[in-house]
Amino acid sequence: MAKHYDIVVLGGGTGGYVAAIRAAQLGKTVAIVEQDKLGGTCLHKGCIPSKALLRSAEVYHTMNSGMEYGIEVSGTQLKFSRVQERKQSVVDQLHKGIEYLMKKNKIDVVKGIGRIIGPSIFSPKSGAVAVELPDGEVETLVPENLIIATGSRPKSLPGLAIDGTRVMTSDEALSMEELPRSIIIVGGGVIGVEWASMLSDFGVEVTIVEYEPRLIPLEDEEISRELERLFKKRKVKVLTGARLLAETVKPDETGVSLELEHKGQTVRLQAERMLVSVGRQANVEGIGLENTDVKVERGVIKVNEFMQTSEAHIYAIGDVNGGLQLAHAASHEGIAAVEHIAGMQVHPYEPHRVARCIYTRTEVASVGWTERQAKDKGFEVKVGKFNFRAIGKALVYGEVDGFVKVVVDKLTDDILGVHIIGPHATDYISEAALAQLLNAAPWEVGRTIHPHPTLSEALGEAMLAVDGQAIGM
Repeated sequence: MAKHYDIVVLGGGTGGYVAAIRAAQLGKTVAIVEQDKLGGTCLHKGCIPSKALLRSAEVYHTMNSGMEYGIEVSGTQLKFSRVQERKQSVVDQLHKGIEYLMKKNKIDVVKGIGRIIGPSIFSPKSGAVAVELPDGEVETLVPENLIIATGSRPKSLPGLAIDGTRVMTSDEALSMEELPRSIIIVGGGVIGVEWASMLSDFGVEVTIVEYEPRLIPLEDEEISRELERLFKKRKVKVLTGARLLAETVKPDETGVSLELEHKGQTVRLQAERMLVSVGRQANVEGIGLENTDVKVERGVIKVNEFMQTSEAHIYAIGDVNGGLQLAHAASHEGIAAVEHIAGMQVHPYEPHRVARCIYTRTEVASVGWTERQAKDKGFEVKVGKFNFRAIGKALVYGEVDGFVKVVVDKLTDDILGVHIIGPHATDYISEAALAQLLNAAPWEVGRTIHPHPTLSEALGEAMLAVDGQAIGM
């Protein structure tokens, strides 16, 4: 027997379960198909567990820096097994919360491997989902609309074997039972620099190898330079413009060795472990797309601004559609897709208005275009900057490195981008995102009365600095 629904969501990650909840709120009958655990990569292998580890690393660093705050700490010991236990308890608690939300919203959760089928006796159009259940039986779900939310997985490099022990991706690294003394991180993007920061704070000797000329190459160039400076200050070795020679990677019982090309020379590195963080690839294989007219280009599902695929009743959200690989972006896309299905007015999705956060020490957060991107788009820009060293709360925290940078259209005074590297940057980037959404001018944000002492004062001062009116400079 086939079960009929208004909406079936294939994939129970952040985008998928948020879409399912919004659909239920709108009175739709909903089923969600998940082969593993609800919450997906973000909850189980990404955002949440990595941030739990980063928090433990931050606390450990703070305790070891106690004398800076007048507190003498002796005998500090890192119990990494307890760190992992705490991480898992956070994940488990949130997982239970998602399961509760499914029951509360009367969403059917079907555990199994889902595969899209073409026109059949169940439906004259493609989009039904055959689910192979754990007991081997097959259940067919027939929706009016299908939302594909199958997410992504870590990439590797051609010719590089991942053994999960000496050579790992972030999936395996999250389950390490003990810390290595040294590690080589291949890839200086968001995942790579977060792991570098965390492991460095845990006392691991870290080397980052990045192919591009700078770390976090999608962020503003000044932010990249500041992050590299702070990493080197922490004794993290950074090799940018370096190409790994995959065939030279040799893991053994003691560690891993490799060679890379850097500045015209061959450099040999050795460490106990190696972490490969060279991006993620969409999960488009094995889900039955060949039974539909859905278009896949460059390894991702092609969608329009409302998340519709080339088959109007099939939508794709999150990492699988090749957009921003961010949990909050996937959630927004899921809500947009459902509301479009429901016939509601949906504003076209604008990826550049989505805030981006990197949880290194110190944090990085941004929204909008970088200075270089704005110039490449033809804007004549003016820039305001303000350093955290002049902010009282930063001095109180003992975290004075970094700055806020605001990029503005000189002609219209529109805010084109805001870039922060500094303490707790991820907690107040939303103010900049709201300013962009409401089309606020820098002076309007700057004249907003920011409470003192707070770190958000740096954002207000940077806005005023655009026109040379910053009070603290």
